[in-house]
Parts: sequence; structure tokens; C-alpha cells
Amino acid sequence: MAQLKMTLDTRESSKRLNRTYPISLRVFHQKARFIKTGYYTTVQGWDEGNQILRKSASINKKIRLNEINSELEDKLYIAKKNVRELGQSISKIDVSQLVQLIKESWDYNLKSEIKRKAENQITLKEWGQVIIERKLAANRPGTASWYESCINSLIKYNSGNDLRLYNINLTFLKNFEAYHLKKGNSSNTVSIQLRGIRAIYNSAIEEDQFSPIKNAFKLYKMPKTIRTRKRAIVKDKIMGIKELDYPFESTMWHAKNYTLIMFYCRGMNFVDMVKIKVRDIMGDRLSYGRSKTGRPFSIKITDDLWSILEYYLKNKKPNDYLFPTNYDGSTKHFQKYKSQRRRMNERLKIIANDVGIEGSFTTYSIRHSWATIAKYMGISTELISEAFGHSSIKTTETYLKDFDNEILDEVNALVTS
Repeated sequence: MAQLKMTLDTRESSKRLNRTYPISLRVFHQKARFIKTGYYTTVQGWDEGNQILRKSASINKKIRLNEINSELEDKLYIAKKNVRELGQSISKIDVSQLVQLIKESWDYNLKSEIKRKAENQITLKEWGQVIIERKLAANRPGTASWYESCINSLIKYNSGNDLRLYNINLTFLKNFEAYHLKKGNSSNTVSIQLRGIRAIYNSAIEEDQFSPIKNAFKLYKMPKTIRTRKRAIVKDKIMGIKELDYPFESTMWHAKNYTLIMFYCRGMNFVDMVKIKVRDIMGDRLSYGRSKTGRPFSIKITDDLWSILEYYLKNKKPNDYLFPTNYDGSTKHFQKYKSQRRRMNERLKIIANDVGIEGSFTTYSIRHSWATIAKYMGISTELISEAFGHSSIKTTETYLKDFDNEILDEVNALVTS
């Protein structure tokens, strides 16, 4: 089988007067041959390991770096495709014939590339805005905000310039990843941003807005996400919140109530709590639809929960929001909701300090704590999954996986003490 590599031809005979060398495809098939790509750089300007021009090299500062790297990547891909298609028949041709075949393929695909660029002028921001507006129209401002953040991240990396979808190739994605990891950003951050870009990119293909020669995201391997350590709050700390004494009707008094309500309602999400209306309480049950999935929930109101809800029910009509911190779920008021959630998390820091909870304590911690306490008490993962409304038990297992060692440690202490 022939061996192919994009490399810098540093043979003395290839050196130019300005001390640059040709970037060439090295073809080894019984003998070695070099096919020049038409681009030159210095030894310092070439990244042999990644087979691309170095972004940091001064000689490469004033050239179309991303575009040239993309072209080099395409040429290598085309050459490898030729070898794959030849299969066993490659033994019937010599290296000169193989080189000629690769050159012809490059010429043919160059014409296709010019045509493709002429037909694919849509940019990331243009098509991304279409997707964002759809999400806003469907009252999914959170998702729209995520897409906007992902787009802005790529544009910022691209020196503040929008880019055409055909410019998002394997080299661009690898460089984007390396740039963020070098800055100290986590692989989780990179993965989250590129998943949003992938969704936009693929939707453009599906809706015939964009026709790539090859899908960059089918070639690119997303960085693995690392589960962050989630700290569950033990039951006595949660129950200790009940004993906190804040001035009646103060912001901290309400924050304490909201915390307990979310816990009593099986780790209810903050967004679902602030959307509750008086009519959602019927008899001894509280019914609501999960904002994220639309799945209906019905929760029996315990005595502890009633003792809090009674205050908020006074002098209200069925269509009134139950809590003064309320949200109608609309795109129009999404920024207001985000501010409310931020303020709630700020107050949870105070609550955590007052009750002796160490580390981070947010609205999300309440949900994780409910699940973990249930697991400590011997409730099956299947039932916890049902309580949370997860479509897959795997999602619930992800919630609980980080706490397995803590549970096993306690069991071991009981056994060995």
C-alpha cells in the first residue's frame, strides 16, 4: 500500500534563495516522489506533526493561513481517496503513474472547489440567525442564547470576522480546539461550543443551504467531556435550611422558601417553579409541565410544602402567578428570568454559608441533592429517573454516578466499624 504525507521538502536541491522549501505531498510506492503544492515556507513555519502551516510563525502572518491549510488538507484527502479506490490494483502501477493520477485528481477537484465556493456563499452567522429566530419563535430562548454564544465564540476566534460554512473544515476545527485548550479552557467548553456549531452546520446541509465536498464534523472527533464533580448536599443540611430565620417577607425569606419548595417538589427546576400559577394547584396536588421537555408532572403536596404555599396562595386568582418571582416562559422576558435565576443563586450562597454547606450551592445542586438523598435511602435508579422525568435511565445514572464512591465508603465504614 502506498504511503502519503503532506510534508516540507527540505532537500538541499529544493531550497529557494529566501531559505524556504516547497510544501509537498510525499508519495512512497516502491520509490519516493514529491508533488509540489505550490506553497512554500521555512522549517520554522511548518508543523510536521499536524501537517499544516504554523499560525505562530512570523513568515505565515500575512498569508491566507486557514485557507491554505484547508487546501493542503483537501489535497491529502483526495490523494488518500485515490489510493483507497485503487485497492489491490495499485500493485499494477508504478509511482510515476500514481503521481500522475493524484495530480489529475487535484486538477479536477480544484475546478469542483471553485464551483463549490461560488455556490456556497452562506455564512455561519447568516444561517445561524435563521436557526436562532426559529428557536425564539418557538419560545425557546435558552437554546437560542446557546446558539448565539457558540457562533460568537467562533467569530471571535476568527479575528472577529464572520466565516462561510465551507471554511469550517477539519483544520479549522482542530485549530479552534487547540487554541482554547492552550488558553486553559476545558474540553467541556470546547465540546459544548462545537456541538452548537455542528447543529447549525448540519441543518444547513439538510435544508440544502450548503453542499460540502466532505462534512467537516464527520472527520472531526469531538473532545471528550469530563464530568465535573457535583457536590450533593446531605439531608441534614437541607433540613437545616428550614430552621434559618430571615426577616418576614425579605428577599432572603423568599429565597429560603423557594429552596425548600424546589426540594419538596422532587428537585424541581427553578424555571419550572417560577412559571407555576395558582390554577396548577388542584386539591392536594401540584401539576405542571416540564419546561425542557413538556412532560407533565403531578406532585402530592406534603404538609411541609403546604405550610409554605399557603402564604403565596392568599388573595390570588386562578390565573395569577403563585410567586412574585415569575416568568411566562416567553422569549420577550427571558433576560428578566436569567436575572432572577442569577439573584437566586447569589442568595443560595448566603443560605449555604448560614447553614454550613461547603462549596457550591445552586438551584441545580438542589436537584442533584434530591436524587442523591433518594439513592442513599435505597430508592431505585428507575424510580428516581421516573421522578425526574428523564427519557433515558442513562441520564439519571449520569446524575448519580459521581456519588457511588461516597455511598460505598459509608457502607464500608458501617461494615468495618
